[in-house]
Amino acid sequence: MSTGPATLPAISAENDASSLSGTYRLLLETCESLQVEIGRPPMPYGEQSADGSALAARPELLDAAIDGEVARIQAKFGPAPRREVAASRLLHHYLWSVGLLLSGPWYLTRRVPRIRPRDIRIDLATAELALTPGGFTCLPGDPAAGLPGVRVVAHEEALRAELRAAYADHMRPLLTAIGPAIRRGPRALWGMAGDDLVSGVWYLGRMLGQEEQSVRSATTLLPTGIAPFPSGADFRRLQGSSGRTHLTRTRAGCCLYYAIRSAPDSTAEPARACATCPRVCDAERVRRIETE
Repeated sequence: MSTGPATLPAISAENDASSLSGTYRLLLETCESLQVEIGRPPMPYGEQSADGSALAARPELLDAAIDGEVARIQAKFGPAPRREVAASRLLHHYLWSVGLLLSGPWYLTRRVPRIRPRDIRIDLATAELALTPGGFTCLPGDPAAGLPGVRVVAHEEALRAELRAAYADHMRPLLTAIGPAIRRGPRALWGMAGDDLVSGVWYLGRMLGQEEQSVRSATTLLPTGIAPFPSGADFRRLQGSSGRTHLTRTRAGCCLYYAIRSAPDSTAEPARACATCPRVCDAERVRRIETE
């Protein structure tokens, strides 16, 4: 069973940090839902933006980011959401985006970027993200092995452990800071984090026409619950109406998207539970896959 890198054009090593530039370019071209500026010069501190470290350390900045999410949801749907709903949606956006910035290069080229919270900048009003790339970790056979800023680990499982650790270390301060606003405990928050790490790999595979391969890769990344993540990837198959089977999984945590409601005069459709939400039965999952 292959869990190696996707079949893609070779991306050559240039020099330390810049040797990820081609990978990020391909990742952004492939994943339309990933909206991140790569390599933009850091914006000055102020009311408009914060890096990931400041977002977790300064309550007033986190409150401003949640306020921005409240305003965006209200502008689209009409009613202002409950604050814990907005906080959950903001966290989901951050988890999924940064998770894919880490897991995408791992899936594509077996390189795990080193993304510290201070390397991510978030616009507090729009939640737009910008990344200042750094070094990365790779396997011994990588052409970048030995370059400045590049760390080498011995084998595939060590690289997967590096990815899990890099993601967990990045998210730990933010989960601690935002937990009270979402009114969720550590297990639920780490469940959300694990869900978004897995779903990013799955999404990238689907965009490349490699769903089966991406599911195998995501399963090797989280074959079961590995601390601090409470659950594994846990993919399963559903029987379709025409004999086909469809891949699905059930999320361990909830992003509260279903709790968003539309005003009667709004043109936006009311939000509904995500397809992998525990609230969605298997019959409804099959119906969505086959008709939407």
